[in-house]
Amino acid sequence: MSRDQPPLAVLHGFGVDGPARPLDGGQGTSWVAGNLVFKPGDGPLHEWLAGALADVTPDGFRVAEPVCTREGAWVCHGWSATRWVEGSEPDHSAMSTWQEILAAGRAFHRAVAHLGRPDLLDRRQDWWARADRAVWGERDIRFRPEFAAVARRLQDAPEPLGRPQIVHADLTNNVLFAPGRAPAVIDISPYWRPPEYAEGVVVADALCWHSASASLLETVDVSVASVARALLFRMATTNERVASGADRADLKDEARRYALATAALGL
Repeated sequence: MSRDQPPLAVLHGFGVDGPARPLDGGQGTSWVAGNLVFKPGDGPLHEWLAGALADVTPDGFRVAEPVCTREGAWVCHGWSATRWVEGSEPDHSAMSTWQEILAAGRAFHRAVAHLGRPDLLDRRQDWWARADRAVWGERDIRFRPEFAAVARRLQDAPEPLGRPQIVHADLTNNVLFAPGRAPAVIDISPYWRPPEYAEGVVVADALCWHSASASLLETVDVSVASVARALLFRMATTNERVASGADRADLKDEARRYALATAALGL
């Protein structure tokens, strides 16, 4: 990912003086200047999200509020900005952390349940959007040999998960915590899916990348079907990245992790 920093014209457009410093985490493309976080790309999607969040009342969570330029635009020279929110990543080795992340996600999803589906979601062609459509049967996918066996085991489990709405489908590393304050939901990745799908992604990540035990499923009350579909989503995303030539992922290691998570589901 590029580490190009926002030009001075962007900082000034949002009413901030330099210098900007790189922000760790995420896709490695965000910068901080003043009390704002700057991120490149996502023009139309960010513009829609910024307008939508203006109609959302946080209850049980905080949100990284989108900021407009001095001219009233949501994007400046391809960069967007949100307000810096206080908080840090939690201890992912603690069972309570996953309960708290899911609770924040559920509060967020209740607050955005009234939002309509934006047509621009249909125009997304990034790796994640293509992978998401594949695991919901909206496009074909051929899993790489390393993933094929695990994918076959998982594909029998997905089932309808409820009514779709706008969801944040990448909550795992995008909920920050600060003492005495509600959790902060940041870097919203919007999809039009049932909230349980977003919860399944959190549990799938916990099992694959944070050594969570199989007992997590019972503790957080998330269905096997939702986690199975989420595991397919994560595998399909790697599929898309590798197919594009943009990633040299350790496919054997990822396949091993997905296989262990699948076994934890009893599949």
